Amino acid sequence: MQNVRAEKVTADAVPANRRRGGDIRVVLSPRTVGATSGFMGTVTLQPGEFVAEHYHPHSEEFLYVVSGDLLLRLDGQPLPLSAGEGTMVAIGVRHRLENTGDTTAFLVFHLSPLAPRPELGHVDTEPLPGAAEPAPTVG
Repeated sequence: MQNVRAEKVTADAVPANRRRGGDIRVVLSPRTVGATSGFMGTVTLQPGEFVAEHYHPHSEEFLYVVSGDLLLRLDGQPLPLSAGEGTMVAIGVRHRLENTGDTTAFLVFHLSPLAPRPELGHVDTEPLPGAAEPAPTVG
């Protein structure tokens, strides 16, 4: 049996990534806990904020809305999501997330499997709202 040490990481302990929009925090990852199969984090979007359209060529993305009302666009097709609802974005599907409500939206995401190299995990398909921000580090 492998000797596994439990790690606890708070969202406040990792830097916010605002490059793609909103407040994205990769909480559990290869960098923070030595994950080898995927990574998990949180997104906070204020009313009107969005995460720019992108796709993952190697990973599925699982989304679970904790609070708020969101519009997820999957290859341009709208899918409204509210608190208590979740969905999966398949590998290669372009997606964009918008807070369409009048309160802060908070969601949890998980991507798996990991891309062969971190820089291959994400392909942006529209201009980034925070393009001047440094690129996030997951690996």
